Amino acid sequence: MSVEALIFDLDGTMIDSMPWHARSWLRFAHEHGLNIEIDDVMRRTTGRTGLECMRELFGQDLLEERAWDLIAQKEEIYRELFAPAFCEVSGFGIFAQQAHDLGLKLGIGTAGDRHNIAFALSNLKMPRQPHAVVGGDEGLPGKPEPAIFLEAASQMDTSADACIVFEDAPFGIEAARRAGMHAVALCTTHTAAQLAGPHVIASVRDYHELMSMKFLENLHVATS
Repeated sequence: MSVEALIFDLDGTMIDSMPWHARSWLRFAHEHGLNIEIDDVMRRTTGRTGLECMRELFGQDLLEERAWDLIAQKEEIYRELFAPAFCEVSGFGIFAQQAHDLGLKLGIGTAGDRHNIAFALSNLKMPRQPHAVVGGDEGLPGKPEPAIFLEAASQMDTSADACIVFEDAPFGIEAARRAGMHAVALCTTHTAAQLAGPHVIASVRDYHELMSMKFLENLHVATS
């Protein structure tokens, strides 16, 4: 496998944000009089776009404009809650820097919207901006459809089979498979068994674990 690019999901993969998404869903549901089981909501929505999430909760006939208004409310709650406790998935910054130094392109493929992406990047303070950023408010279907990852690869002028996806959720792992990409499972929110697949080449708790196994050093990095 000749690798040219790494594509990272955002929530639960680059940043340790999923508990705060769960809390924001609970507050949002309370404010709108929804009776939800948080585990069920997280299972149904993680990896999906804001439009898809709100239609999961309010019905498929929910008008698109109303859906985006609702997700904006929910994500504002999320950012308010997470900002004081913001943290990356352990080791991400160092790992990303090492990958860049090896000549790998770095992309982001998330169902999160542009506001959540900007929030994450401003707090991460990455020394170099990603080569591609694809979000869930750009008209593409959410995961498990592969469109977000394929668009990230296209923006980096990289073929799908030269990309490795980093994901923490089953929908994202499946999206990588449908895209024809290998995947690394970040077990921050799910078990390795829940994120298993024939295309999954590693399952780890964080990036320190990847670095300890010399993951990047063992890749065949394509050179121009």
